[in-house]
Amino acid sequence: MILVDLDRVSASRPGRPLFEDLSLTVSSKDQIGIVGINGTGKSTLLRVLTGDSEPDSGTVRRGRGVRISALVQTPGFGAGTLREELTRSEGSDHHETEPASGEWESLAIADRLGLSPHLDKSMSELSGGQQKRAALAQVLVTPSDLLILDEPTNHLDIDSIAWLEDRLAEHRGALVLVTHDRHFLDRVTNRIVELDRGKSFVHEGGYGSYLEGRAEREEAAVVAERKRRNLAKTELAWLRRGAPARTSKPKARIESAKETINTRPEDAARSGSLPLHAKTPRLGDKVIEVRNVSGGFSGNPPLFDGVDLMLDNRERLGIVGPNGAGKSTLLDIMAGVIEPLAGTVEVGPTAKIGYYDQRGREMKPGQRVRDAIAGDKGEVDWTDKALMEAFWFDSDSQWAPIELLSGGERRRLQLLLTLAEKPNVLLLDEPTNDLDLDTLRELEDFLDEWPGALVVVSHDRAFLERTVADVIVMDGESGVGRLAGGYAAYEQSRRERRGRHRISDGSTERRSRGSATESAPPRKKSGDGGQSPSTVRFKLKAAEKDLRAAQRVLAQLKADFDDALGDHVRLAQISVEVAEAESELARVEEIWLELAETAEELGLKVQ
Repeated sequence: MILVDLDRVSASRPGRPLFEDLSLTVSSKDQIGIVGINGTGKSTLLRVLTGDSEPDSGTVRRGRGVRISALVQTPGFGAGTLREELTRSEGSDHHETEPASGEWESLAIADRLGLSPHLDKSMSELSGGQQKRAALAQVLVTPSDLLILDEPTNHLDIDSIAWLEDRLAEHRGALVLVTHDRHFLDRVTNRIVELDRGKSFVHEGGYGSYLEGRAEREEAAVVAERKRRNLAKTELAWLRRGAPARTSKPKARIESAKETINTRPEDAARSGSLPLHAKTPRLGDKVIEVRNVSGGFSGNPPLFDGVDLMLDNRERLGIVGPNGAGKSTLLDIMAGVIEPLAGTVEVGPTAKIGYYDQRGREMKPGQRVRDAIAGDKGEVDWTDKALMEAFWFDSDSQWAPIELLSGGERRRLQLLLTLAEKPNVLLLDEPTNDLDLDTLRELEDFLDEWPGALVVVSHDRAFLERTVADVIVMDGESGVGRLAGGYAAYEQSRRERRGRHRISDGSTERRSRGSATESAPPRKKSGDGGQSPSTVRFKLKAAEKDLRAAQRVLAQLKADFDDALGDHVRLAQISVEVAEAESELARVEEIWLELAETAEELGLKVQ
């Protein structure tokens, strides 16, 4: 079933086109990822799909009655509390006897996204990241044929991202999303749409197919350029033979030769490496020493206690853990932005700290990019120009006012402003948020050779795999500890912990109370093999029994959820069981539907 069809649509922003003649059909089984460098119109394309923006040209057709649920970059809320916003049932098409189920699901998802401690706060009290997570919870429970998500993993911790991957992998409708998370993109998509300087390319398959297709396209461009240069050399030699040899040649040939010689090939969207470590000042042995530090907010229990940390001058350290554990607070303390509740922080005499935080630097909307980089100097020097070009602010975009930059381009400029100060200690707080895939890959390459110390808070698994050697684990429960081996070691410890949790919390026993897992038939078309009516009738009755059992398990979990409100540890345990129960119910429902379809084909009556 076709949900949305775009026919040769184009969109632009002041000063330049975003994409032209883009055609895309979204059908009910599509799981599409939109990728491209910042400023190519990814979010604009999503708004065209939802109908929130009209294209400059082209045609948009939507299927009759198609329901679209969308997560936008800046969600809007009313003046109520988070609980009121999450349980608002208007617009839901649940059966009239089921509104409480939708409300329960919203609260359960909110708990998985780390929002339970904030349920009774007004929306104005929540941070931008918390509001984005609240909007994600609302979108996920809204019945839809097409789910559209703009950077859904921003502001989620690693566990929440893994949970979201599982949920979207089971999503029955169509999915279109923009994300910079490469693991996430590869797992949940089966088609990639690439936007590249006004053009669009469709790659069948996940993230790997996009990389292969792009590499092939750029290789073809290299071959074409080689041919063009050979032709240019031939034409140049012909032109240099002198006027007598050219007098009998057509004037058009001469003009064509000049055009061939003067034509420059279209450059790759991003090329070269980032020479940003030039002139990085030498860093001595003493970098940052954290001794017995506690951090948090005055008047509240500390988020962490007794942290000891001594950075090496070539440190490659990641900080990982759930939202709310104090990761950003620890970075703020190390950067000198806030004071610790207890303990001391000493910064070495040669350390020059560059801090790239989630809040971002204040920038003047009317200021031009090059003026922001020049700062108090008044004029950019050659190193500033090299930095801007390395970060793909070309000669035109250097003169662009900041207010015309996309959200991702602004974040890229903020990162550039941090690096332009030539720090030798980099503290990066969620640096992957809103940066495009090309920027992330280039930044990873730069950090490989950078001679300074790095401490990074990130939920991006691919980025952590590439950039850190050890991790500080802040889980909010067992204190703060250093783990050698980087993200791979952390992921292994999480797997082991989840295995112990599944045994100890009784979730295995709960699943065994229903017979769905044990007695459900294999997942295949029940009509395969020419089954007799009596066999189909028998299997259908068994499937009905399994379906009722799975529904009872889920209903019991809902009751347990209500009893556990306020107990965040128990809520987290129940949420794990809920995800498993929902998956089991969906599996048994699919089996029942297939058997019911076969029964109808055989003329059997289905209740």
